[in-house]
Amino acid sequence: MTTRSEGRPVAVVTGAGNGLGAVIAAHLHRSGHRVAVVDVDEAAATTVAGDLDGTGETARAYGLDVTDRGAIEDLLTTLLESWGDVQVLVNNAARTQATPLLEISSEELASVMAVNIGGTFAACQVFGRHMAAAGYGRIVNLGSLAGQNGGTATGGHYASSKGAVLAATKVFARELASAGVTVNAVSPGPLDLPVVRRIVGEADVDRFAETIPVGRLGSPEFIAEMVALLASPGAASVTGACWDANGGLYVR
Repeated sequence: MTTRSEGRPVAVVTGAGNGLGAVIAAHLHRSGHRVAVVDVDEAAATTVAGDLDGTGETARAYGLDVTDRGAIEDLLTTLLESWGDVQVLVNNAARTQATPLLEISSEELASVMAVNIGGTFAACQVFGRHMAAAGYGRIVNLGSLAGQNGGTATGGHYASSKGAVLAATKVFARELASAGVTVNAVSPGPLDLPVVRRIVGEADVDRFAETIPVGRLGSPEFIAEMVALLASPGAASVTGACWDANGGLYVR
């Protein structure tokens, strides 16, 4: 019996229970992917997946702490059993905590690093190994302007972790290129998302936007389009790259 999900590539999006991850998951789903909506908040992931496809045929929710490597391995096994393969991994899960730089404790530093770089690194290993064996794959890691210019509005440990994500993107790209797997990053600047408005303060959003050379917050949907383009079969010659979308705040 033929189902409407057959022939649709499978994409895993971490941190997809809200914010940018949910936008990316929705865009990939609209563009023809089956999407595993992954988040530490399983209830939030379930809501997002249900909005995409209430039948669960082309969108499913998975509760997952990306700091748990065993859970990542179990997720891959589950997806292979249920959907047969995984072609796309989007590492979006991240933790931000705007603690003043000199007040960040060792415990808080370790916690942020464990999610932001530890989770990304482990997922690249687990899914990258599978994709390499299959001879095809697309991995997209979410970096950040903070990881490029050292901004601390979302925490110095967050910025440091995102710098590490960009380095990890390069090393995995080199390792997996010959196996048909590309690994790239997208580094957004301030986006028009609730988390940004909360950090800036709703009353100060317009004033903050004036400090951005283009005069506006970035579009989450456009970031999702960038991710989808890097996740497409046609992006075979792009690997180890970081695509910036920061409104001109960082130019290189």
